[in-house]
Amino acid sequence: MVYKFKLVSDEVSNFSREIEIDANSSFLQLRNAILDSVGYSKDDIDSFFLCDDEWQRQEEITLEDMGSSSDQDIWLMEDTPLNELIEEEGQKLVFVFDYMTERSFFMEMKEAIPGKNLADPICTVKRGKAPEQSVDLDEFEKQIDHNAQKLVAEDLDIEELYGDSQFNDDEIGSGFDDLNFN
Repeated sequence: MVYKFKLVSDEVSNFSREIEIDANSSFLQLRNAILDSVGYSKDDIDSFFLCDDEWQRQEEITLEDMGSSSDQDIWLMEDTPLNELIEEEGQKLVFVFDYMTERSFFMEMKEAIPGKNLADPICTVKRGKAPEQSVDLDEFEKQIDHNAQKLVAEDLDIEELYGDSQFNDDEIGSGFDDLNFN
């Protein structure tokens, strides 16, 4: 059986990739196919996360065992076949390719093609330029601050949050009347 995955990025609107890979392949093979399709180096630590329908991260599949002391299962990319954790079309995943900034690709298993096998994964659709693999942390923080300020300016109406911008001192009170400091 062959799985077809679609990848998108929240950083680049016209970016997408589709990768076909044998269901018996490992998460490491999927990782390498993704990195090859976007021209990224394979030197960085990254992880897959299985997600629910609302993109909430569930199980993590890691490149290396980080020595977690939790009771949760540790899934290693090299040792975990795709079909062990992915069973149905529509399964959502996040592939975190930059741990420092949590930058990632959003993925969905679009189709399971029975009766077909692939020796090696292939990228069947390549649209747009992938975001840079790594970013300058100072620039990244500035961009986050800028985006947050832009959201506040565009989306939040202070009067909507707090009501009328005019207030009467009698309506507010001192705020200390009911407190006992003894």
